[in-house]
Amino acid sequence: MATFKAIVIDKADKEQSVSLAEFDEGNLMDGDVTVAIHWSTVNYKDGLAITGRAPVVRRFPMIPGIDFTGEVESSSNPEWHPGDRVILNGWGLGETHLGAYAEKARVKGQWLVRLPEGMTPREAMAVGTAGYTAMLSVMALERHGLKPDSGPVVVTGAAGGVGSVAVTLLSKLGYQVIASTGRPNEAAYLKELGAIDVIDRAELAGAPKALSKERWAGGIDSIGSTTLANVLSMTKYGGAVAACGLAGGMDLPSSVAPFILRAVSLLGIDSVQCPQKLRQEAWRRLDSDLDRGKLEAMTTQIGLSDVIETAASILEGRVRGRIVVKVR
Repeated sequence: MATFKAIVIDKADKEQSVSLAEFDEGNLMDGDVTVAIHWSTVNYKDGLAITGRAPVVRRFPMIPGIDFTGEVESSSNPEWHPGDRVILNGWGLGETHLGAYAEKARVKGQWLVRLPEGMTPREAMAVGTAGYTAMLSVMALERHGLKPDSGPVVVTGAAGGVGSVAVTLLSKLGYQVIASTGRPNEAAYLKELGAIDVIDRAELAGAPKALSKERWAGGIDSIGSTTLANVLSMTKYGGAVAACGLAGGMDLPSSVAPFILRAVSLLGIDSVQCPQKLRQEAWRRLDSDLDRGKLEAMTTQIGLSDVIETAASILEGRVRGRIVVKVR
């Protein structure tokens, strides 16, 4: 049986190990589509999985990596044929199902989305799960009724993957974007992406008040915890905040005041089990609404051998924008 390169996480005596190794194709998991993986990316969740700082991985050994683009090699699923170019985000990839940091994957055809015709495989992974999540967040705010003339929109963790794409998308759609970051040296970068103002995350780090001065009509938050509580307390009457991350913690030290006194809505964003119709719409919108030049400007390329080191960097807040991984 053939082998291929893969990053493999294993565990023995409660100690996790991770290495770049040769993986036997015969050990791939069940699925009706086999894909030759060309590109992947590094998301915050990938960093947690590889470093073991959170229990992301649920079975061992595991190939991490929660998303990829590639080409169908073989398929018994009538929807997919050899040569089809596909995207996969979520569905337990890299958690319960062998993932993307490998030259090959076997998956369920129902998990796949067709690569948009106007997007290259590399661009799709420059977007990755982080950018796809940002698009889901924008769409949720739009469904709530938020419009560019509703008022400014705040984006937390703005220099990260979700934040960078969110700033770029919102700006192109005509919104006034306030970018919150803990890295003041990234202010010029964020303004190049379209932010009209950059604030220090310290402004959202204090003990939250039940209600604070109204500052924005909506927000996209990838931090959670105290940051999200402060964002909610500063949201204008009838506004909405899309919550899509927990880099700062899973708790929410807030009160009901924003919800019942200002009619603020908290919109939960899930990219893992997101219905297929919504996924397809998100990728269609990314194809049409994302500035390719700005996407390229925020993107760094690495190889498969660089992923393990990069995983630690993304958790330490030392990664700006998006990272694409050239797998093959």
